[in-house]
Amino acid sequence: MEYKFPDGFWWGAATSGPQTEGRFHKAHRSVFDYWYDIEPEAFFDRVGPNVASNFYNDYVQDIALLKEIGLNSVRTSIQWTRLIKDLEQNTVDEEAVRFYRAVLDEFLRQGIRPVINLHHFDLPVALYKKYGGWESKHVVDLFVQFATKCFELFGDRVKDWVTFNEPMVVAEGEYLYQFHYPNLVDGRKACQVIYNLNLASAKAIAAFRASKCAASGGRIGIVLNLTPAYPRSEEPADQKAAAFAEDFKNNAFLYPATKGGFPESLEKVLAADGVLWQSTPEELAIIRENTVDFLGINYYHPFRAKARETAFDDDSGWLPEKYFEEYEMPGARMNPYRGWEIYPQALYDIAINVRDNCGNIPWYVAENGMGVEGEERFRNEEGFIEDDYRIDFLKEHLTWLHKGIEEGSNCFGFHMWTPIDCWSWKNAYKNRYGFIAVDLATQKKTIKKSGRWMHDVSAQNGF
Repeated sequence: MEYKFPDGFWWGAATSGPQTEGRFHKAHRSVFDYWYDIEPEAFFDRVGPNVASNFYNDYVQDIALLKEIGLNSVRTSIQWTRLIKDLEQNTVDEEAVRFYRAVLDEFLRQGIRPVINLHHFDLPVALYKKYGGWESKHVVDLFVQFATKCFELFGDRVKDWVTFNEPMVVAEGEYLYQFHYPNLVDGRKACQVIYNLNLASAKAIAAFRASKCAASGGRIGIVLNLTPAYPRSEEPADQKAAAFAEDFKNNAFLYPATKGGFPESLEKVLAADGVLWQSTPEELAIIRENTVDFLGINYYHPFRAKARETAFDDDSGWLPEKYFEEYEMPGARMNPYRGWEIYPQALYDIAINVRDNCGNIPWYVAENGMGVEGEERFRNEEGFIEDDYRIDFLKEHLTWLHKGIEEGSNCFGFHMWTPIDCWSWKNAYKNRYGFIAVDLATQKKTIKKSGRWMHDVSAQNGF
């Protein structure tokens, strides 16, 4: 069967500044730069973000490779820690301005649409140490200043802006599950951070709409990681557990971004438990009045929930797991390298959910992909990696996405994570995701079989 996609469909890939650029000439350390400096053993093979994939020095050649594999759009980010010299006064580093302008010019010269994200887990650590990071509404306002500066400096080159990538991961990683610095377990703080990130996004959107960017046809969105919550069974207790997981993990950002407010069912539970965020009527009005122009949705795996079968341990304070336990479905297909279930049908379910519950807002798949450890074993005699497993993975997901589009979901693009193998937080380079391989010792980059396949998909607008 042949799958054709809408005219003008984005065929691309996503990455970020902190995972590709390296720390060359940066004005400040991010929370991850700092964590690597104080605890390098926490990172796979002790590989940190200092060089990453050397995009800072290789961007011309790297973007040429992206053109060679047929990408018509790429999402990356501008690093707060690189662009802004004085975080309080919002003054810029001129070398950083030159670098980002040169990168954007090169994307445009190669005919690749740049999609620019403003935050990809790279909070300046100085703002965490001084104010508690995203716990602070002052940091919210400093972020809005940074965003405004980006609109002023680069709005002539960028039409598609993103406020945050996966903001829920900030709350989960930093305040619930200990996989982002500062590795706290504090449900009350996590809830306030969820609110503050929503507020920061809405305030940045308001600033965007007051800028020349909006007047010249630009648009702004947010990229959310959605893990659709499926109940173990039709039993009411399992259904209730999955509904709360859906509210907390997905709708806590999806609803404010698209509907202008938080799920009442979630607010009711958090208020009853004494962990509802602090808000003001003025702030809630900003959130209500500044919804997104488009959505980016990252999808990797579902979340399966069941009613709690063991008593909740209150020793760590409030946690969302008070209302559910994760359910491991027997017979689930798994990516053994990442421990994630492979369930392509969820991409169709997401498409229909956006159509029916989010006003059928324009959206695109902002990330989807498969991380594999030890890919070098698949390198053939000609010197490139034969990653047929990645091609099969993408075909399955695109097939279900196509079904959602055929049924009216307003999806305009598909980006894989990631164009070139990149540094990935604590996992560093353990799992590789790219269309293009990078040899860390030499920084030599070679196109994988999936990259050649994507060239044909883009050229044909389908497969």
